Amino acid sequence: MRYLFLIVDASRSMADKDLKPDRIRCTLKIVENFLAEFFDQNPISQVGLIITRDGRAEKLLELNGNSRVLMEALKRPPSCSGDPSIQNSLEMTMRALKHVPNHASKEAVIIMGSIASCDPGNIFSTIDELVKQSIRCCIVGLSAEVRLCKTISQKTQGTYQVITDEIHFRDIMLQHCRPPPAKANAEATMIKMGFPKHLVNGPMAACLCHLDQRSIDHVTTSGYFCPRCSSKYCELPVMCKVCGLTLVLAPHLARSYHHLFPLPMFRETVLTEKLSCTGCQVIVSNKGYKCPECEQLFCIDCDLYVHETLHNCPGCVSSVKVQDTTIIS
Repeated sequence: MRYLFLIVDASRSMADKDLKPDRIRCTLKIVENFLAEFFDQNPISQVGLIITRDGRAEKLLELNGNSRVLMEALKRPPSCSGDPSIQNSLEMTMRALKHVPNHASKEAVIIMGSIASCDPGNIFSTIDELVKQSIRCCIVGLSAEVRLCKTISQKTQGTYQVITDEIHFRDIMLQHCRPPPAKANAEATMIKMGFPKHLVNGPMAACLCHLDQRSIDHVTTSGYFCPRCSSKYCELPVMCKVCGLTLVLAPHLARSYHHLFPLPMFRETVLTEKLSCTGCQVIVSNKGYKCPECEQLFCIDCDLYVHETLHNCPGCVSSVKVQDTTIIS
């Protein structure tokens, strides 16, 4: 489970047009793609949004597990003015993550367009507090490398990368979709979760996801009902606003499972004869890739697809034998 705050620089340097149409709009477009991929790989995690400008930090959105709500908050680009404040942004992040349980991963990803930071105090004391609270800070630079950003990332065991163009920017952001390695001293805790059923003809009720919109369109009989308090939601995963229970579906846990037990890399093999790929049945003539477990052969395209999308070897899955069970009356 990951609790991540995305901190976006909204200073005057983000109005530069070295990225098209400008830095801030290009950043928001890439952040939208990042959020979609992030929640696909981490469906039971939560993300919050913070922008920094005029020497202050503003929280756009609290920690939320609904990608739709996060993307709606990014539709209108903020006005760019003043200088950013890394210290104020990190202080706000620490206050928000202070009550997050220790078994979860606490992270901050900063998109920094400026090469200066307007901070009210000693930022090195803030860095020490980040280390004490085990908050991992990763920084993506849009300008030149800054010594302060490198220090923050190194001391908090994060990463610091400076982009070269828009494609490189997108690739760097997608790298943060993969969870960081768990620490050796991480706590193992039992987590209560609810698995609500989707009812089509349930009781007429308003969806708690859209209470602030005050629309009768969301007063329906279908939806997901919390097994503890019977509150209604239209989308999952979500934390129940009434009883605080985390509501998920079984596929959400399954999509998070492969990060704990990653698929081993396939072994490169030089072929002396033409063989067919186990995945797509294309003839592989020169070089193929074999699974170390089932010894099935794959082409390079299927190898990439299996490791980046499926996260399960088709040969191993298809070779699992189901034990026969007989009922004696």
